[in-house]
Amino acid sequence: MGTHANAPLSIEGRRRLVERCMSRPIAHVAAEMGISRACASKWVNRYRRHGELGLHDRSSTPHRQPTATPGEVVERIEQMRRNHKWSAGRIAFELSQTGHAVSRRTVTRHLSHLGLSRRRFIDPDGHTTRKPRTITARRPGHMVHIDVKKVGRIPDGGGWRAHGRDSDHSRAVSRNKKKTGRGGYVYLHSATDGHTRLAYTEPLPDEKASTAIAFLHRARAWFAVHGITRIERLVTDNGACYRADAFTRALLGSRHQRIRPYTPRHNGKVERYNRILAEEFLYARTWTSETQRAQALAVWNIHYNYHRPHTALGGQPPAATLGQTVTNVLASYT
Repeated sequence: MGTHANAPLSIEGRRRLVERCMSRPIAHVAAEMGISRACASKWVNRYRRHGELGLHDRSSTPHRQPTATPGEVVERIEQMRRNHKWSAGRIAFELSQTGHAVSRRTVTRHLSHLGLSRRRFIDPDGHTTRKPRTITARRPGHMVHIDVKKVGRIPDGGGWRAHGRDSDHSRAVSRNKKKTGRGGYVYLHSATDGHTRLAYTEPLPDEKASTAIAFLHRARAWFAVHGITRIERLVTDNGACYRADAFTRALLGSRHQRIRPYTPRHNGKVERYNRILAEEFLYARTWTSETQRAQALAVWNIHYNYHRPHTALGGQPPAATLGQTVTNVLASYT
């Protein structure tokens, strides 16, 4: 444990303090070195008791911890982790069955201190027992990934990116948000085909189930125009709009696959598309209104599908993988 950035005394400074206090009053030396008399007395007394070691920092850990986890419980946590490779939640459950009420967070903390927080740390050779698998769509329409990205609505005249955070316009917008009680968000619903990487995006006012269902039907029609007439599997996260019964009834024969909770990489293709959308469109320029950005999104969507090279497709745009071309786009993009 080292001294903090604003500490008036280093170890060498404490040594000089003690040397001066041997021949002069502590109060005079403390005032000279810009510290309190109590602080100076503390270091002088520590030096008298422990010698040179008394000038070093001490740990802030208390000497007694009445509520600390007993040592035998910590030992059982380590045994369960090494022998069974159980998660922190499972270990907490097993301990509760034997009368030891330990929270999952406490188990996680002890596993971190023991160096067993990762599965690969358990095996002596450092290898993990889980092998990562690539999620591969075999054909167009095999896996269509759907997600919603929540972005701030741009006020008329531009937001803080156009005028600065401390500008009068930005303050007026903030006051209006507080007055109306609305945060002002736009929800970008996106659908990406896992095989061709074709992507379809719409800016919508919310992420309710009815909105997600309507977007799904329009996305089906958009994919059908591009030759993907059958969607075999829809991959989504566990958002409320995708858990609704109405969304399940709107699948039209497609299999609905929800990813494991808190595992966004299982829906990685649309998550990566959202990152591209943010880097190359949402924050690539300064917008003056939400209407301007919504109109530009339609043009950018055509650029992404027909012109932007995609690394996973060998530098070709997603539309190059289709067996047919679509002509219902702007004249400048045909």
